[in-house]
Amino acid sequence: LLGAAILIWTGVASWKIMTASVLGALFVGGLGDLAGVSAVPCWEQLLLGGFAFGTVFMATDPVTSAQTNAGKWIYGFLTGVMVILIRVKNNAYPEGMMLAILLMNVFAPLIDYMVVRCNVRMRKRRMQKSKN
Repeated sequence: LLGAAILIWTGVASWKIMTASVLGALFVGGLGDLAGVSAVPCWEQLLLGGFAFGTVFMATDPVTSAQTNAGKWIYGFLTGVMVILIRVKNNAYPEGMMLAILLMNVFAPLIDYMVVRCNVRMRKRRMQKSKN
């Protein structure tokens, strides 16, 4: 927690990615609890393995993570989702944080591209409405 506070205070790490990652893990973990898929409660998934370390120090890497504000929320949420899915569904790979981060790092530029394209489309619609 001290490391997370220092990284957020200095502006190196994004609190949005950290928060969204926890929310994504809790969301899928909660669904797993409701469906009876996971033997481990969703809140306990946050304490197991490298989830906290990966969320604070690896997923928030400013070079490989999403750069847009909306992209950071999407990137973090999907990272949390992927961690729990990998842990629960893949018996051969019990710790899914690193794999989830690698997968989401591959998709971070696509997430940013889609967010920018969506913003451009919305601005064009606003311009057309204001002209009419």
